[in-house]
Amino acid sequence: MERIESEDQYRNLINGNDLTVIKFDTNWCPDCKTLDRFMVDIIEKNNDKQFFAMDAEKFQDLAEQNEVRGIPSLLVYRNGEKIAHLHSKFAKTPTQVAEYLATVE
Repeated sequence: MERIESEDQYRNLINGNDLTVIKFDTNWCPDCKTLDRFMVDIIEKNNDKQFFAMDAEKFQDLAEQNEVRGIPSLLVYRNGEKIAHLHSKFAKTPTQVAEYLATVE
């Protein structure tokens, strides 16, 4: 999953017509590493969405603006708006993530 490295890149990605899923994480988070282990399969099954990751600490202002209260969190954007948010406590299993993404169109 490609990592977002600038606020401009983030803004460009979320403003598109396509569904863009951004995983807010950190490099020290054990739950983030667990999520990474099964995200490849999730991404393959959701080819109608673009997936990216960004460091919630490096982009703390954006995390706060998006009400990211725990990591990992999966946020979905389209046309510059956040349309869905899977909070960290519900992003622990492949089933939880798959069911969440199935509801986002």
